[in-house]
Amino acid sequence: MKVFQNYPLLDHNTFKMKVSCRQFIELERPEEIVNLCEQHLLEQPFYILGGGSNVLFTKDYDGLILHPAFQGIDKIEEEARHVTLRVAAGTEWEKLIDYCIQHHYFGLENLTGIPGLVGSAPVQNIGAYGVEVKDCILAVDGYLLPKATPFHYQCDECQFGYRSSIFKKELKGKTFITHVLFRLSKEPHYTLTYKALSEELSCQQLEPSLDNIVRCVRAVRDSKLPDITKIGCAGSFFQNPIVPNEDYQRLKQQLPDLVSYPAGEKVKLAAGQLIDKAGWKGHREGDAGIYPKQALVVVNYGNASPEDIRQLYEKVISDVYTKFQITLQPEVNIL
Repeated sequence: MKVFQNYPLLDHNTFKMKVSCRQFIELERPEEIVNLCEQHLLEQPFYILGGGSNVLFTKDYDGLILHPAFQGIDKIEEEARHVTLRVAAGTEWEKLIDYCIQHHYFGLENLTGIPGLVGSAPVQNIGAYGVEVKDCILAVDGYLLPKATPFHYQCDECQFGYRSSIFKKELKGKTFITHVLFRLSKEPHYTLTYKALSEELSCQQLEPSLDNIVRCVRAVRDSKLPDITKIGCAGSFFQNPIVPNEDYQRLKQQLPDLVSYPAGEKVKLAAGQLIDKAGWKGHREGDAGIYPKQALVVVNYGNASPEDIRQLYEKVISDVYTKFQITLQPEVNIL
């Protein structure tokens, strides 16, 4: 492992916040977490940081940052119709997508373009364009902290929900994920329920295929989301709210064009539409802003401070509630 003191985090968070941490440890092997536990180093405040694409640092972190740097994709089982991959937590998500395309494995293609590392995917239950990662997860391996007890959770034990999991709820801050096991199809299987994706395929006059799905997903993403190498952000900042049917019916009278999706006995609304209707899309205060092409995205145009970002997103939440009586929740982790 590599250990650094008073370490700058500018290159480890896609919001490009100019913050630092007291100690930064880069783990080069999964079992190194056991050594840290034996040395009682996790008795201090700590945070496990992957690609830094789903976090907003509001100040310097006065504690220990753990960063998994170990990578690898291993095929551990293969049948006529399915394959199981065991992927190390430090593997870049897009490298896994590229591997699946190269080997013609189906299931994750709609999730191309999502920044970050594989180990973070089950925590957030990342999702996009009609697919959630839980749909392809077989199991998650890692250690329970602070005693470094090994765990192997099957998919149904992970309590996956909308942008949520057991790792984000009752086990938040109590696990170190080392590997994720994916069960993928070897036969063509596509999810084209997301309107913008199916429209992009039609617009480009393309038949569904792995390459074409990935091509169109990337085109749709590029049309709505900023390039994180140029503009600081953490992707979608707000969760789409899930509300009781009576709230939906009330709001439907106020907004006849209200976008909605079924969510069991409740209804999922489009947070981006509510922010847009409230007049915040494209709004800018100094270098903090709401992205003009997608109101879900809070951006740092260059030199926004953590306080600038905090003030802006809190104003958005307050105003949306005032106008629509809907409380938006941040999707990103705020430290």
